[in-house]
Amino acid sequence: MFAYRTSMALEPPIPASEDYVVAQEDLATALTSGDVPVLATPRVIAWCEAQTMNAVKDYISEEETTVGMRVRVDHVNPTGLGAKVRVSALLTRVDGRRLTFQVSAFEIRDSDEPLQIAMGQVTRVIVFRKRFLERV
Repeated sequence: MFAYRTSMALEPPIPASEDYVVAQEDLATALTSGDVPVLATPRVIAWCEAQTMNAVKDYISEEETTVGMRVRVDHVNPTGLGAKVRVSALLTRVDGRRLTFQVSAFEIRDSDEPLQIAMGQVTRVIVFRKRFLERV
């Protein structure tokens, strides 16, 4: 039987965040997920997933990666072209190879409090890259 081990101990909480600027290619009109020029939900989800991967990259070996299993994200406020968005992920639970993250996205405004635009949960699974690709 295959025994799974990571190269380092994954102990929550492990955070990651990055700032993005909404570009033309991030809009719902560009991604065909809507017909208004606002930040597309699929892009918000992709940014959230990127931060989940960023959070654990130093805790898994080069032979390992994580793959998405479940995404539950509420996109609650529109964001326009040129807006600065901070996307964060926090590893909150480790269950064997299964990793659960809380994710959020806020529009960063100069004069106001940040506006929450999305929040939710992403579950990813640690896999051995080669073995995973052999099954595809």
